[in-house]
Amino acid sequence: MINLKKESTTYHKGIDEKLAATETEEFKKELFQLQNILFAEQKHSILIILQGMDAAGKDGAVRHVFSSMNPMGVNVKAFKAPTAEEQSHDFLWRVHPYAPAKGMIQIFNRSHYEDILVPTAHKTLDKKILERRFDIINSFEQNLHDNGTVILKFFLHISKEEQKKRLAERLNNPRKLWKYDPADTTERPNWSKYRTAYETIFKRCGSKFPWIVIPADNKWYRDYVIAKKTDEHS
Repeated sequence: MINLKKESTTYHKGIDEKLAATETEEFKKELFQLQNILFAEQKHSILIILQGMDAAGKDGAVRHVFSSMNPMGVNVKAFKAPTAEEQSHDFLWRVHPYAPAKGMIQIFNRSHYEDILVPTAHKTLDKKILERRFDIINSFEQNLHDNGTVILKFFLHISKEEQKKRLAERLNNPRKLWKYDPADTTERPNWSKYRTAYETIFKRCGSKFPWIVIPADNKWYRDYVIAKKTDEHS
């Protein structure tokens, strides 16, 4: 079982920033070629799920890792707090339309796991409902897999100190102010609740399609691992 307290947010396996940058660019070139094959064959699709605490670097990962790909073959969907309309349907209603078609790459910036994560942290749903959602998600992902979708699930693991630094940068840097959401700050006291919820998610929804926990305090290492793992599994 993954224990996030024991998982480093800075470990980078001895690779330095310069070498990581070089290899990341090579992986990105390979991903571009693999994307062409994926699109031409029309047999498989790829779903990349990015999860993490606020300011973990999900937007940055999308921008830096997948920028080399043909935008016509990549879709990105960010799942925020559900709207009133979305809440009036089953919790996967808003997710299904974005399942990747054959030949396509779909990136979820946050995902269906938010519908377990947030209710668990804030105790807004009955435990029996939450337990059932784990099973539903497992079935959903198995269904995608059976239809030829490769599923990659990344958790961007940052420290609470690094999060504080990044949130401050958003407030103090005019170029990053657009990223700031007051909710990011108000959620910080719930850090341990979210961490526990994630650990449960890893356990309940990680046997068939394992989570890759990435030490993400160093953005360059975050990008390197995502590019490397996507290249390996594509």
